[in-house]
Amino acid sequence: MTHAANRYSPLYFLASLGAGGMTVTFFMWLMFWVPHPGRTVPIFEDTWAMLTGGTLLQQAMIVGAWAGIVVFGFLNLKLLAFNLRRFAEFRRSDAYEAFAKSNAGSQVLAMPLALAMTVNVLFIIGLTFAPGLWSIVEYLFPAAMVAFLAIGWIALRDLGHFIRERLHSGGFDCSANNSFAQMLPAFALSMVSVGLAAPAAMSTMPVIAGVSIVLSSVFMTAAIVLALVVLVMSVRPMLEHGVNVEAAPTLMVVIPLMTVIGIAMLRINHGLDVSFGAESTAADTLMLTTRLLSVEVIFALFGLAVLSRVGYLARFVTGPETSAGSYALICPGVALSVMTQFWLNKGLVAAGIVAKYSVAFWAISGVAIALQVAMIVLIWMLARKHFAPVAKDAVPA
Repeated sequence: MTHAANRYSPLYFLASLGAGGMTVTFFMWLMFWVPHPGRTVPIFEDTWAMLTGGTLLQQAMIVGAWAGIVVFGFLNLKLLAFNLRRFAEFRRSDAYEAFAKSNAGSQVLAMPLALAMTVNVLFIIGLTFAPGLWSIVEYLFPAAMVAFLAIGWIALRDLGHFIRERLHSGGFDCSANNSFAQMLPAFALSMVSVGLAAPAAMSTMPVIAGVSIVLSSVFMTAAIVLALVVLVMSVRPMLEHGVNVEAAPTLMVVIPLMTVIGIAMLRINHGLDVSFGAESTAADTLMLTTRLLSVEVIFALFGLAVLSRVGYLARFVTGPETSAGSYALICPGVALSVMTQFWLNKGLVAAGIVAKYSVAFWAISGVAIALQVAMIVLIWMLARKHFAPVAKDAVPA
């Protein structure tokens, strides 16, 4: 018996999502610290060459990255399996009908969001540990796009049902929309978009890259439009009634949204450059990543200020109360870590502002690593509150 099992919410899909995000942060070590000439991503052969022929520090880095990918990749899959079982039971329960008719009904989009992240995690595991994968990767891209399209269809179906029911019979409580909780569907669509954009960055076949660019752009546009609508409709209730304390972590959901959309843009730009001759410069990438990171820092400061004012951490993280929404705190830290790596390596280093492996390089990399460590600690703290076994009579009904 655990709190998560006894008081299940679709927001627990964010636990799987957070573990998947941590897997990505460890892949960033390989992405930017292991040479991979001729390819946009490192593969097993690249890391194995450094592991067997590199310095002791390089070998330790690879072992650390591999360990992180294995641990959090496994945790991502384990938590996804837990959520799929519990979510199926929840949908058959009497409580689901009232849930689906409330503002919280959009939380079902956490399921396709977590599914899309898991497909990305599986691809990372394949690149990291499967010898010879790159020789057949062109055959995997169409299969990956089909998988993401299937997840995208689930997301659009559930979102369409939620919106259609509200437009038909009403029932959406605008006064209770005093958070960015309704940003979750946009996050789900953006995760599908970044997955669909992967072939654009890695395929050498213009047809595959072109289809990837078009499909990714469709879902990205939908995510951006939806995010802007939610941003506008959520500000007034927060100013009138104050923020919903339990949903306060959603104020920082813009951070992972910007990171995911930013990576999709970088992949699309690379595909346009390689396959269609639309060249983008290092300065363009520098400005793109700088603007995205600026938005993320602004929302991080805003979110942390509100969390501090309402005492969220003292109540729901270190204190006695539990809320599945606490897992929304992991994604912003993970996303900031990943975007910092892209800003540094694809922006500052590529533009010649910071020399690779210089003091400034490691200082900025240290910020990304510090965010990683902080999120690992947060995952451990939340796991103890939500997933550690407790006595049956100690779990509130």
